[in-house]
Amino acid sequence: MMDRFAGIPGYLVLFAGSLLAYFIAGRVIAWARLRSFRGPFLTNFTNWPHRKALLQQRCHEFYGEVCEKYGPIARVAPNILVTSSPDVWTHVNNSPGYKRSEWYYSACRIEYRRDNVFSQSDNAKHDYRRKQLAPGYSGRENLDMEDSIDQRLRDFLNLVKSRYISTTAKIVPMDLARKVQFFTLDVISAVGTGKTFGMLQRDADVEDFLQSSEEGLRIGNFAAALGFSWITQAPFIGRFIAPSAEDGKGFGRLMAACFRHVDERLQNPTDKKSDMLASFIRHGVIGDDLRSEALEQIVAGSDTTASGIRCVLLHVITNPRVYAKLQEEIDGAVRDGKAPQDGFITHTEAKQLPYLQATIREAMRVWPPVANIFSRDVPPEGDTVNIDGKDVFLPGGAYIGYSALAMHRSTEIYGDDAKAFRPERWFEDDKDKLATMLRTNELIFGYGKWQCLGKDVARMELEKVVFELLRNFDIALINPTKPWAAMNNLGLFTISDMWVQVMERGS
Repeated sequence: MMDRFAGIPGYLVLFAGSLLAYFIAGRVIAWARLRSFRGPFLTNFTNWPHRKALLQQRCHEFYGEVCEKYGPIARVAPNILVTSSPDVWTHVNNSPGYKRSEWYYSACRIEYRRDNVFSQSDNAKHDYRRKQLAPGYSGRENLDMEDSIDQRLRDFLNLVKSRYISTTAKIVPMDLARKVQFFTLDVISAVGTGKTFGMLQRDADVEDFLQSSEEGLRIGNFAAALGFSWITQAPFIGRFIAPSAEDGKGFGRLMAACFRHVDERLQNPTDKKSDMLASFIRHGVIGDDLRSEALEQIVAGSDTTASGIRCVLLHVITNPRVYAKLQEEIDGAVRDGKAPQDGFITHTEAKQLPYLQATIREAMRVWPPVANIFSRDVPPEGDTVNIDGKDVFLPGGAYIGYSALAMHRSTEIYGDDAKAFRPERWFEDDKDKLATMLRTNELIFGYGKWQCLGKDVARMELEKVVFELLRNFDIALINPTKPWAAMNNLGLFTISDMWVQVMERGS
């Protein structure tokens, strides 16, 4: 056998042997560290099952299947755990010893070695940046936020009425997935930079924002699946591989357009403006950091909210009982003065409509708009969590994330029909059970210092769009056997081809 190595310098053989020994030792240590946790056999030794799920764009299903089969804390890779327990996940997100794992800065940084509030894994830096951004996102310093959303909603309804109304004599197909994305992009650009992208008014993917974002997500998912994401952030070489505003495709093209909008906005005085950028600047976010936060806001804010709106509408229009009941509540609110005859329902008014709120909660429960693992580093000294009255030790050096599907479709929390869409479950008589359901449902938006900053904006968009579309139109799928095309990239769903027919109510 040694003849095979004849002619190869001894130092190369030694180096190769050392690398192999290092790799094997690492795998053995990882296996030993998490040997008390169950999972698919191969996950004890290799990342391949996890990488395969990412390549197939079904990682959310993989996490859910593993938790359902192996328990509330299970193993999905040699050094990665995933939980379906809301108590464990709340504890992880509320304990100062945990931090975001390397996935955030290797796979979720868009620019070379520059973090935004989402990719930042240093807890102190994250907390400081979040404090700078929170007033702008919350609306405390963005008093025109709801009015700006209403203006975009008016553009949305006008687009539908002017171009996509069907009649009994002629059906005019409309890709609802695309129009919803136009709406969310126009909203986030308007409330963020004070200038809308104008997609609804032009009925077009202005500057190929959608195409660029989807290309970037596909590339990012592929790199993450193969374990190459770190290369984009590697010293020297990373600057030539990471997306750049100089690129002509993918995130690079999106970055260039976004940065141009920010620069145009900065040419105007900020003290009299009421958009997010003005608030960010007042709190010390400037220069490249400002551009990075605006980019993250557009990519994450538009995709996630669009997915939420689509999933609510899909579940409503495919469930006649819910559709009729929700329209009845909407009509009653207008008739009884709980919503305006003219103009749009306000956020305050929408919160008083119980079936609307239940429908939105339920649809986002069965189809969470964001379904990534969101892994955290377990503190170096390890940590102890409680599962069903038993203490479970999480070893330091491991990662732990969560399964959105397993948690939000849990039969223990939501009952035997947890995988079914049933808004009435939110009128549960058992107050303790309802409280548990509500606490778990809120985790869709994250928890504590890692809760989604755009939560209030997203909820406002969801309530208003669902209410006004169902107030004005009757909507049906063109092809019920294939309602949409959905792919999961880095935890975000890229949804397209949701073809519907829209008729004006009463026509």
